[in-house]
Amino acid sequence: MDYVRLGNTGLKVSRLCLGCMTYGSSKWRPWVLDEEAALPFFRRALEAGINFFDTADVYSQGESERVTGKALKEFVKRHEVVIATKVNGPMGSDPNNRGLSRKHILDGIDRSLQRLGVDYVDLYQIHRFDYDTPIEETLEALNDVVRAGKARYIGASSMYAWQFMKMLSVSKANGWTPFVSMQPQYNLVYREEEREMFPLCRDQGIGVIPWSPLARGFLAGGRGAPGEGNTERARTDEFSPRLYYREPDHKVVEVLSGIAQLRGVSNMQVALAWVLKNPAVTAPIVGTSKPHHLDDALGGLALKLTDDEIKALEAPYQPKPVLDHA
Repeated sequence: MDYVRLGNTGLKVSRLCLGCMTYGSSKWRPWVLDEEAALPFFRRALEAGINFFDTADVYSQGESERVTGKALKEFVKRHEVVIATKVNGPMGSDPNNRGLSRKHILDGIDRSLQRLGVDYVDLYQIHRFDYDTPIEETLEALNDVVRAGKARYIGASSMYAWQFMKMLSVSKANGWTPFVSMQPQYNLVYREEEREMFPLCRDQGIGVIPWSPLARGFLAGGRGAPGEGNTERARTDEFSPRLYYREPDHKVVEVLSGIAQLRGVSNMQVALAWVLKNPAVTAPIVGTSKPHHLDDALGGLALKLTDDEIKALEAPYQPKPVLDHA
C-alpha cells in the first residue's frame, strides 16, 4: 500500500479510503450491512494497509459511525488510523438538528465522537454547502472544533468551486483553520469537477478524496436500466438514475468492459485506475459489500492504463449538468 499526503498537510493516508456508508443498519437502506457482516471488511482493509476510513453522521442515522468505531477499536490502535466523518444532513425532525449552524456543528461533533467511541476525529467534513447559514458562522464553529481538540483537520464535500474558494478566503482572512480536503463525486461517467474544482484544489494544495469512483456500481456493468443489476443496491438505489443511465454513460461502460476483458481484470480495477491517474486525486473512497470488491479495488492500485486506453475511455463522455451539490 502506498501512502500519500492529504493535500499540503503532513497527514499520510492510504491511496484508497474505505467508505463506510455500506456498514450500519439495513433498516436505513436494504443494501447496508449490519455490524456482524461488516466486521470482516474492516479487518481485510486493515490487513491490506488501508488506514483511511470515511463515514458520516447521516449514514444509517448514526449507526455507521457506531459500527465503524467499534470495528476499528477491535482491530487496530486509534493512532494507527485516519477517521473521517461528516456533518450537515438531517439527524431528526428538529429544525436545528441539521445544517451547518454553530449549534448543529458543536452538537454534531460531540454526538459523532460518542458514537465512534473516540476522543477526536482526524478529518471533520461539511457534507454539503449550507445556503441558510452564514459561512462565517460555519467556519468559526469548525475552527473551534479543531481548537478544542475534537478534530485534527477539516474538509468539505460537493459544492461549487466559487463557494469553496469563498470559504477558503474567509478562513484565511480570519486566521481560522482552513479546509485541507475536498470530497467531490468523480468517475468515468461524471467528470464535471475536472473543469473548475480540480484546478482549484491543485492550486490551493487541497487533497481530493472522490466519492463514488465506480458511479455507485454503475461502471461494473449489467445495468441496462434502473432497477436492474446483480446486487441489492443496484436494484433498489433510487439515486443512481438521477446521475447516470444516459446513452453516453452506457457507451462508457461498453468501452470500459471491453478494456477490462482484454486486460483480464475487472471493470472496477480499470475504473479505479482511471480515477487514480488524475494528479489531483489523493485517495478514492470505495465502498465494499462483497469480499471480491476490496480485492478488486486493491488490484486497481497496480493497474497502469496506456494512453490509448485512457483516450478510448474518455471519448464517449458528454458533459452533464452539475449534480448533487445541494
